[in-house]
Order: sequence, then structure tokens, then C-alpha cells
Amino acid sequence: MARRKLTRRQANHVQRIQKRRLARAKQRSGGLHQNLESDALGPEEIGQVIANFGASLIIEDSSGQNLRCVPRANLALLVSGDRVVYQLTQNSEGVITALAPRDTVPTRPDFSGQPRPLASNIDRIVVVAAVRPELDLFLLDRYLVAAELLGIPPLIIVNKIDLADDETMAGVKEQVSKFRNIGYPVQFASTKREHGLDELLTELVGHTNIFVGQSGVGKSSLIKALLPDQAIRIGDLSEASGQGRHTTTTTMLYHLPSGGDLIDSPGVREFGLFESDPQRIASGFVGFASLLGHCRFRDCRHRAEPGCALSNAATQGTIDARRLESFHRIVDN
Repeated sequence: MARRKLTRRQANHVQRIQKRRLARAKQRSGGLHQNLESDALGPEEIGQVIANFGASLIIEDSSGQNLRCVPRANLALLVSGDRVVYQLTQNSEGVITALAPRDTVPTRPDFSGQPRPLASNIDRIVVVAAVRPELDLFLLDRYLVAAELLGIPPLIIVNKIDLADDETMAGVKEQVSKFRNIGYPVQFASTKREHGLDELLTELVGHTNIFVGQSGVGKSSLIKALLPDQAIRIGDLSEASGQGRHTTTTTMLYHLPSGGDLIDSPGVREFGLFESDPQRIASGFVGFASLLGHCRFRDCRHRAEPGCALSNAATQGTIDARRLESFHRIVDN
């Protein structure tokens, strides 16, 4: 059944209730006594969403234990990474009563084309490319711009380097060097040779990471290599949810053995750029921002207009002409 749309007044009331619940849970986590909201529910606690199985969610409590919970009907769609307030029932299952404010929310389109949260509180987007299929620099630009507009630092991983001969590898390194030159960290990896995995783990420490990239670049292989116990973990969580095994359709949050978190989502192939304003899109291209506002015409489209600062910079080699072409392709699409 479709979720009932709240009026502005009702939405504001719900938000005030959730803020009060969140404040009480934070106060309790500091050791202060709380009265129960009802005899049927325990005190308010703060937890983190590990997985959403539809009818129920898995929440990790402050001691690292997993709990099966159901959300109150007035809550927004909850996703892996969300911080929530929950209360235990008498049978040790939980009821989620409030959602804490989110820091960052990568999205993907739903069936109607509207943005739908993919995960939350991400602070590192790992953009995975590969030597095979052929390195798609325009798609790489699109992921990087989306990350920039979300305010989430990206890391570029070039995977499957075991499939490249010396000549191909030299060409790939030349291509990605242009991203490195404008400040993006770039790493190379191979799960077949176990090359670059330790360096990648080091980069992921202390962050909540999500992997994005087109199909076939080896995201799943990298995740399995970084999380050797993943299959066991998925099975345990699926059984705990009471919803059976959803090993390919459920977004999951994992704790990396060396520290940090990794969110594995089947929806990352649809992670997209929902911005349509050309100026906003241009601001997502590192190296373009200092030139914006310096064109002769205020409504410059950065194509063949006289006095275009971006076109002039591309001609002079100050910015990469290919990335300006990539900007045009994103705007046109």
C-alpha cells in the first residue's frame, strides 16, 4: 500500500517528535535515567542501520550486537548507514522511532525517476574502473562530478590490471594521470594477483565507504577480497531479519577488519547525477570553478560563445579539453 503523504503541519510535528526522541536517546547514552514511553517498550537507544530487508531492518546497537527492528510508519525510507533511535519490545525485537539527521545521502532513481536514498552518512566514494571493459573516462567524470556535488571525497581504483599488457597499462596510466594531476587519488588493483589490496584497505580506514562503477569492473570481486567473511555475514543477517536470504538485492554495511566501514549495494550501478543546472554541473568539475563567472556572457553555455573562459582555457591547455567535452555530454543528457 502506498505511504500516506503528510501535510506540512503533520510533517513538522513528526520532525519535532523525532528530534525529542533523538535528544532523549543521546542523553540516556550518557548514563542518564529515562522514563519509558510505554510499559510495552524499553528505553530509547541509538543504533545504526546495517541492512533493510523491507519488512524489517537489522540495527547494530552500541555494543556491536545486531537486532531485528521494524520502523514506525511515519519514518522516511531507512537505509544502511542511518543512525536511528529504537526501543526494545518484550520479545527483544526493536521498534525504530526516530531518524537522526543525515550527513550525506547518495541516491539512485526509483521507478518514477525520482531520487531514492541508496545509503547514508557516506564520507568516501570509491569509483571503480577497470582496464577491461575499456576505461570509460566520460563515465568516470560523471561519478566524480556527482561525488563533488554531494561533498564526498572520491577515490579512483583502476581494477583488473592483471588483464593489461605493458603497452595497455602504459596508456591507462597516462589517461588517469590527468585525474591525479588535478588532485584525485588513484590506485591500481588486481584481485587475481592480490595487488593493491593492502593499499586500498589503508585508504578505507576511518571512512564509511561505498563502491560505485559500471557493471563488469570488478566491484564485487574487490569487496569479497576485502571482506573474506562476507558470505557468512550476509547469511547471518538474512536469517536474523526473518526475511530469508537476500544476498544479491539488499544493501549491507560491513565493518572492515582494519577499521572503517564499507557499504555494499546492488543499486550502485544506478548511482547518478540528478543535477540539471549547467552551472552547478560545471562547478562539480575540479579545475572549472575558478573560471566560472569570467565568461563574456552571463548565460554562456561554454561551447562556441566568444569570450568563454572555459573554452579559452581548454584551447590553451589550462584545463583538459576532454573534460570540457565530458561536461557538454552530461549537460546534453
